Amino acid sequence: MKKQITSSILFLFFVIFSNAQNKEPFPFWNEVQKFKTADSVAFPASNQILLIGSSSFTLWKDVQSYFPDRKILNRAFGGSTLVDVIRYRYDVIYPYQPKQVVIYCGENDFAASDTVTVEMVVKRFTTLFNYIRAKYRNVPLAYVSMKPSPSRVRLMPKYVEANKRIQTFLSTKPNTKFVDVYSVMLTSTGEPMPDIFKEDRLHMNEKGYAIWKKKLQNVLLK
Repeated sequence: MKKQITSSILFLFFVIFSNAQNKEPFPFWNEVQKFKTADSVAFPASNQILLIGSSSFTLWKDVQSYFPDRKILNRAFGGSTLVDVIRYRYDVIYPYQPKQVVIYCGENDFAASDTVTVEMVVKRFTTLFNYIRAKYRNVPLAYVSMKPSPSRVRLMPKYVEANKRIQTFLSTKPNTKFVDVYSVMLTSTGEPMPDIFKEDRLHMNEKGYAIWKKKLQNVLLK
């Protein structure tokens, strides 16, 4: 009986220890570690276009094929927020020497909680911008606007206002571009185009990315 109790305690300790080992210290930690592992094997070349942000970039696995005459390094991860990108800036931004930085992020900040305001998200963006500028004073930077989607219609008014404020902010900064994908993803009645999204009604299919290609074609540096 005593041996059974001892064995049970040891097993319970093993389970707790294993769970502690597997738990990420921060969201998306494991994804970021995969980038670092890949970099340790073959570090990315300089003068590439660096994509950072959330899943609309993360899931654009074949982005290089859309722009074959550019060199693109995609370091977007998961359904990240601006807070996440700021947290991991030493891992997904600072190690590289990009010719251009392109950001898609912000909509998940709003989706995370109804308490997140436009002012909060714009502040987060300007914080990220300032961190990037502190590291890369003259590197061109582009921000892709938050997109509309059928699954997040209730958040669209916040996206519109935040996009507007970020565009205004960038208009005062040199070497920056604001890329409006929001308006071109709407129907004539102002609703998100239903046929450019996957079944989850949030992430884009090939038709959606074709729209983005047109908007980014003259923005991404050669």
